[in-house]
Amino acid sequence: MTMFWLLATEEGGFGLNFDLLETNLINLVIVIGVLIYFGKKFLGNTLTSRRERIEAAIRDAEERKKKAAAGLAEQQQNLAQAQVKAEQILADAQTNAAKAREAILAQAKEDVARLQASAAQDLSSQQERVVRELRRQVTEMAMARAKEQLPGRLSPELQHRLIDKSIAMLGG
Repeated sequence: MTMFWLLATEEGGFGLNFDLLETNLINLVIVIGVLIYFGKKFLGNTLTSRRERIEAAIRDAEERKKKAAAGLAEQQQNLAQAQVKAEQILADAQTNAAKAREAILAQAKEDVARLQASAAQDLSSQQERVVRELRRQVTEMAMARAKEQLPGRLSPELQHRLIDKSIAMLGG
C-alpha cells in the first residue's frame, strides 16, 4: 500500500507505473491470488477427476493383468495336459504298431508255412501222378512187347504148364 501512496503523492494522484519489475510482480501476485481463489475449486475438481480416472485405469490394468496371468496359467496347464496326452497317444500308437507288426509277421509266417505245405503236397501228388503214369506206360510197353514176343516163344505145351501152375497157385 505504501507503493500506491507513493504513486499518488509524487504525481499528485493515481498514475501508471512503467517500472516493469515492480508492476509485473504485483500483477503476478494478483493473478496468482485470483487463480488460487477462483481456480482452486475448478483445478481441484479437474485434478481429482483426473486422479480418479488414472486410479481406475491402473486398477483396470491390474485386473486385466491378473486375468491375463490366470489365463496364461490355465493355457500353460492345458498345454502341459495336451503334451502328456500327445505323448500317451504316441506311446499307444507305437505299441499298436508293434502289435500290428508282430501280427503281420505271424500271419506271414503262417502263410509261408501253409504255402510250403501246399507246395510240398502238390509236389508229392505230382510226383505220385508222374510215377503212376510212368508205371502205366512201362506196363503198357511191357505188355505190348510181351504180346509181340509171346506168340513166337509160347508153345502149346508151355502154355499148358503155365495155366496149370497158375491154377495151382490160385486154388491151392
